[in-house]
Order: sequence, then structure tokens, then C-alpha cells
Amino acid sequence: MGKKMGVYWKSYALFIIVFVGLLNFTAEIKAQSSSRPNILFAIADDASYPHMGAYGTDWIETPAFDRVAEQGILFTNAYTPNPKCAPSRSIILTGRNSWQLEEAANHWPKFPTKFKVYTEVLAERGYHVGSTGKGWAPGVAQTEVGEPRHLAGQPYNKHQTEPPAGGISSNDYASNFEAFLEEKTGAEPFVFWYGGYEPHRRYEYRSGIEKGDKKTSEINEVPEFWPDTDSVRTDMLDYAFEIEHFDTHLGRMLAMLEERGELDNTLVVVTADNGMPFPRIKGQTYEQSAHLPLAIMWPKGIENPGRVIEDFISFADFAPTFIELAGLNWEETSMYPTVGRSLADIFYSESAGQVNPARDHVLLGKERHDVGRPHDWGYPVRGIIRGDMLYLRNFKPDRWPAGNPETGYLNTDGSPTKTYILDHRTTQGMYHFWEWNFGKRPAEELYNIAEDPDCINNLADDPVYAERKEKLKAELYQKLKEQDDPRMFGRGYVFDAYRYMDEGTANFYQRYMAGEEMNTGWVNDSDFEEGPLPWQR
Repeated sequence: MGKKMGVYWKSYALFIIVFVGLLNFTAEIKAQSSSRPNILFAIADDASYPHMGAYGTDWIETPAFDRVAEQGILFTNAYTPNPKCAPSRSIILTGRNSWQLEEAANHWPKFPTKFKVYTEVLAERGYHVGSTGKGWAPGVAQTEVGEPRHLAGQPYNKHQTEPPAGGISSNDYASNFEAFLEEKTGAEPFVFWYGGYEPHRRYEYRSGIEKGDKKTSEINEVPEFWPDTDSVRTDMLDYAFEIEHFDTHLGRMLAMLEERGELDNTLVVVTADNGMPFPRIKGQTYEQSAHLPLAIMWPKGIENPGRVIEDFISFADFAPTFIELAGLNWEETSMYPTVGRSLADIFYSESAGQVNPARDHVLLGKERHDVGRPHDWGYPVRGIIRGDMLYLRNFKPDRWPAGNPETGYLNTDGSPTKTYILDHRTTQGMYHFWEWNFGKRPAEELYNIAEDPDCINNLADDPVYAERKEKLKAELYQKLKEQDDPRMFGRGYVFDAYRYMDEGTANFYQRYMAGEEMNTGWVNDSDFEEGPLPWQR
């Protein structure tokens, strides 16, 4: 009897300890919930810096983005390390550079189950987590038992609406955000991913003019690497019209939070995943490919709002920011180590300009984006931006950077701009546009992006810049080695070996060249080169 009672009391004591522990944990979560900020992460699909009104671009009207900048912070040097949808979003979610993410370095990958993401951590810590529109995509993300893994949060996509133009999603993003908020209980903080499908292609041609009441003359500058024509300017206005659609829904979301009294303690982050879906930008590693808009507001937390910050910001910085503001240490999360650093020091500072001298550079890189090369090979690049200089190392300069000509330059979305350049590359004096946008590139590139943001004048072979180039290259390689980049250790082939998960287009080159009819909905039929390229100057 005594032994039985002893076992009973020990079991009872253990129960009490566990129960009290659970109560304390629940109390801790509730206490944190009253002060931890909500997080609204709004990400446009393919929008370059400086294409928001707050940056002075007057042919695009973005009152919601401008409000976030005015009541928070406007960043002028925010970069994604990998300018393509899936890898850029993988970096955001994990706080790691793409070359640290195995398959997730690529576009259309299988996301490794080993990499935990910030949304999963915050869900475990009492946050209400959801998303609408485009989350982490495209690719396959599953749990270890094969169930769908919603990396950006549980999808809320029930509410639909009539889009203002063809090509724009029917997703009523703001109404879906409202549905998400309605499910939130009490003081429970939330994390929400607003992933607009805009301004991703395709566009309704002339929608910017006919429905947005825009004029081609409003565009003050066309990038030097495109011909300045009416069709190119019209294409740019259609892109602008879609950015404005994204901004309209953001404005509705801000109004909802204000009406509910929740805006003051909500961290609102507004950015895009990669540059605009035009030749030589999206999917490449130039200044306009990786340099993205970023505005952040948090009325309760940001000191001296209205500041403009010049620190270099990497997308790897977002996850550690969210984790810190949730009151956690990274070591508590079970996430793999981050290379990012929290932005909280900038939020709590009252300074403008350069706040943290250590934020003086960003790393860039890419592996396989879209298919179209033999064996689904990628176009591997690594780069570094320090100050005004961009250094790029192209590891396979024998490959076509935008994809092979005979398979339609698949790493450049079909568009009026792309079509015009391809149709006129044999026209006298027009060949250089094709060469800039689709031609092969040297092993090294170096640009002064302050003087040459279009990255036209390659300084890599200029003796004046030889020492600076070597210093940038040495720094880049050292940092990549510290981050265990396989390409630094002779194992870059692994990125080409990872499976491309879209079965409809995997092994595209071999299947297409063998005569199989392939789905190429993201390019035009006229993009495919049927004969030899005309080499002319």
C-alpha cells in the first residue's frame, strides 16, 4: 500500500509540475500577446526599385505604399540575394541565402523539409498565421509525411472579385485579409502574408492607358538597354497599372487595421520579390533585378517616423527581424542559422541615412531559374554590391543567360518589349539591344551602379578598376566560403542535379528539340528562334 501511495504521489507531483508548466507557458504567451506586434508582410510579384510614388516615380501612383513610408521608414538600398520568385521567397522565410538552401536555391524546387520557416515558429508561439494570394511559389513544399506545407501561412483565398483588367488576379486580397482577421481571437497577435500576383505577367495590352488614364509621355526615362518606343512605354504603363492594383488592396488592409484599432501595433512591411518582368531585369543579377522597393511602418515601435534609410538591407534580414520582435532568440526557433540581421536597431534609432556602418554591402547569386537550356542547366552567378560597385562572377559564360534562343529565351517572360527587341535585332543599329538583353556574357562584370544603374559599361577589364575588382572578388569568395556555398568547394553541379518539379516543363530542352509540344504559356510563340542568329553590329 505504501509503495502504491508513493507511486501515486510521485505521479501526482509530476502531473502538477507539467500542469503548472503549461499554465506558465500559456500565461507567458498571453502576456507576450499583449505587446508583441502583429506583422503584415505585403509582397508584390515582380516590381523594381524605384517604382513606387514615395521614390519620386510619378507615373505610378501608390498612396498606400507612400503612407507606409511617410509614417514609417523608406529604405533606398534593399536587395533580394536571388531575383526570382521561389528562391527570393525562400530567403525571406528562412533568413538564409539561397546557396545555403539546397534545392530551394532553384526556381520550381522541392522545398527541403529540414528548413523550418518563421511562420511556423510564430504559429507555435501563439500567433494567428495566414496568407492570401501568392505565398511561397512556385514549387513543392510538403511535410515529412507528404502533406501540403503552407510556408507563407494557411491560405485565405475564398473571396473573389471582378478584376479591373485582363491578367490581374480575381483574388479579393483585402476581403480575404478581413476573413483572416475575423478568425483571430482576443489579443492573439497575427502574422499575415499578402502576396499580390501583380505586377506579374501577362498584362492586358494598353490597360494602363485605357483603364489607368496614363500617358506614355509621363514616363521620364526608359532603361538604356531597351529601345525607347511607344510599345515599350505602353508595356511599362501596363506594369504600372498592376502595381497600383496591388497598392489599392494594401490601402484597404491598412484601413481595416485602423478601424479595428490594431494598426498602431502592427509592423507593416511592403516590398516585392524581384525586379520587373522585363528583359534583362527579372531573373538576372543586375541592379534593377535585385534592387527592390521597401517601406516599413510600426507606429508603436518605430522611432522618428518619416526617415529615409540608406543602409544595405538583404531579404535574409526579414526573418530575424520578425523573430526578435516576437520576443524570441533565434536559437529557440529550431531554424537553421541565419545570415541575416534584425532591423530592430534601425527601428529604434532616430537617425536617418546610414544607421549601422556594418550594413555596407549585400551578396547576390542565382542558380537555375526557368528551364530551356540542355539538361535543365542553370546560369550560375554570384555577386556583391559594396557602395557604388557591383561585381558579378558568371561561372558558366558559355551558357545563355536568358535561356537558349531555340527554346524561346525562357528565363525572360513574353512581352511586347521582348517581342520588339527580338523582331528588330536584324534592323540596322538595333542589334545591341538583343545583345544586352539576350546575348552571352563574360565571366566577370563590374559596374558603377551610381553612375551606370542600367549596368551597360562593364569595367571588369578596365585597368583603373583592377585592384577594386580583385578586392570585391576576394571578399565575395571569402563570405561564400564562410556560408558553405557548394560552388566555392567544387560542388556547384549539385544545383543542376536537383530536380525541376514542374513535370510539364522539366527536361524542356530535350523534349522540345525532339519534337514534343511543350507548355510555354509564359512566353510567346514568336520568341523561339528557328534559324541561325544573325551576328551583326
